[in-house]
Amino acid sequence: MSEDRKAARLVVDDDFQVAPIDDRLFGAFVEHLGRSIYTGIYEPGHPTADEDGFREDVIELVRELGVTTVRYPGGNFVSGYRWEDGVGPKEERPRRLDLAWHVTETNEFGLHEMVRWLEKVGNRELMEAVNLGTRGLQEALDLLEYANVPGGTALSDWRRENGAEEPFDIRMWCLGNEMDGYWQVGAKSADEYGRLAAQVAAGMRRIDPDLELAVCGSSSHSIKTFGEWERVVLERTYEAVDFVSSHLYVRPRPLPDGELDWESFMASGTELERFIKEVAALIEATRSTLKSQHKVSISFDEWNVWYEKLGESGEPEGIGNWPVAPRLLEDVYSALDSVVFGDLMIALLRNCDVVRAASLAQLINVIGPIMTEPGGPAWRQSTFYPFAITAQLAKGGTVLQPNLSAPEIDTYRHGVTEAVYAVPVRTARGSLAVFVTNRLLDEDVDFEVELPAGLAASSVTARTMHEDDVWAKNTLEDQERVVPHDNGTAALDAESGTVRVTLPRASWTAIEVG
Repeated sequence: MSEDRKAARLVVDDDFQVAPIDDRLFGAFVEHLGRSIYTGIYEPGHPTADEDGFREDVIELVRELGVTTVRYPGGNFVSGYRWEDGVGPKEERPRRLDLAWHVTETNEFGLHEMVRWLEKVGNRELMEAVNLGTRGLQEALDLLEYANVPGGTALSDWRRENGAEEPFDIRMWCLGNEMDGYWQVGAKSADEYGRLAAQVAAGMRRIDPDLELAVCGSSSHSIKTFGEWERVVLERTYEAVDFVSSHLYVRPRPLPDGELDWESFMASGTELERFIKEVAALIEATRSTLKSQHKVSISFDEWNVWYEKLGESGEPEGIGNWPVAPRLLEDVYSALDSVVFGDLMIALLRNCDVVRAASLAQLINVIGPIMTEPGGPAWRQSTFYPFAITAQLAKGGTVLQPNLSAPEIDTYRHGVTEAVYAVPVRTARGSLAVFVTNRLLDEDVDFEVELPAGLAASSVTARTMHEDDVWAKNTLEDQERVVPHDNGTAALDAESGTVRVTLPRASWTAIEVG
C-alpha cells in the first residue's frame, strides 16, 4: 500500500443483506440477427458440428460462460416473426423477409432447434418471446399450446409429429419487445400495447395459470416516454404479469466539445443502477395506486456495451437485396470495455432484490462475449471473463449491503459518483466474493475490505481484468490478448480481519476470501 495513492474501503457485515441472487440474473439473449445463430450456434459442415449442425466449440464456451437462461427469438426480430415458420421439416420451411434487420430468414433454425441446443448446453432455461407487433392474442395462444400442452390437441400433436413427444414446458414468456420504439415493426402507444398485453396475459393464463410473464417497459432510459409508458402499461397489466422488461446499452458519448466522454463511460454502472431504481419506484407507485399485494420484478433482458455504429443494420439497396446472415453488430471489445462490462454486472448484483432476471445481449457474434469464424475457430472476447467469473462465484449466493467509502469523481453524464464501485457476495459455498472496479483512467487505488465477523478466513485470491494498453482486444489473429491476471497484491490479514489489494487504473477485480 502506498501513502501516495487514493484509497477505498468496503465494510462487509453478514447481518445486512440485499437479497439472494436469482440464477436468472446470468441469462443471455439469442436473436435471429446477423451471425448470432447462423455460423454462430448453427453451422452444418463445420469441423465441430454435431448431428444437428450445432457447433460444439460454441457449446463448450457457452457452458464455460455460465449462462442460465436464454431469451429467444428476439428482440426486434420477434415483432414480425411467424413462429410456425420455424417448425416441421426444414426442407419445407419458408424463407421470409425480416423487416427488423433487412435480411432473409431461412428458418432452418427454430423453436425445436433452440430447445435441443439448450439441452446440449446443459438444460438451460428458455425464455420465449411472443410477437405482439404484427400478431396478437390468437398467435400467442397457439404458440403456448404447441409448446406446453402435453398432447391431445391439434397444435400439441403437431409438436409431437415434429419430433418432440414431451412438452417444452417454457415457464417465462416475454410479451413482445420494445413496443414503444419507432423502429419496431408494429410499434404501439402505451395504451394500445397495455390493452393488448393484458389480453394476451389473461388468455395465456387460461391455458397455464402458473406462467411467468414479462411486459415491455421502456426500450431505453432516455426515450421521451419513459416513466409515463411504465405507468400506463403497468396499470393495464399489473395483476397479470410478473416482470417489467428494461433495456440499456452503454457506449462513450460525446462531450459538448466533441471529445468522447470516457469518465462517464467508466461509471456506466451508476447509470444502470439509477435506471433500475427509477423503474422499481414506478412499479411500487403502481402497486400502491392499485392497492395490490402482487409483486412485480424487473427483467433486465437486454444490457451490454454497444457502440451502435451507423450503417450496421444491413439496410438493403433495392427491393431484391436481402442477404442471409450477414456480419452485423460485431463489436470487438477492448480491455477497457471489459471493465465497463464488469461495472454493469456489479450494478445488477447490487439491485438483485428487484432485478430477478437479466439477459446479456447478445451471446454469440452480435455484440457478444463469444465470437466465431465460419469454418474456423470460436474464441472469447474480453467481456467473456467478467461474466464467467461472476457467474462462477455468485450463483446461489446472497448479496450483502455494499458499505463503501471511496474517492469521488465528477462526471458529465452522472454527476458526482464513486471512483471505486463494489459489491460483496456471500457465496453458496460460504466464502466471501467481492467484485470491484477502479473507474479511474490514470490512477491505481488501494482497496481494503473489512471482513464479516463470522468469516474464518485463511486464504485470498484476486483476478483482475487490466491491460496497460486499454485498447487491446481479442481477435481472430490474437485470441488471448486480453485475459484475467492473478493480482499478486492481494493480502489477507487474518488478525485484523481485513484484505488489501491494489486496483490498477481502469480495472475490474474479483476477490474471493475463504
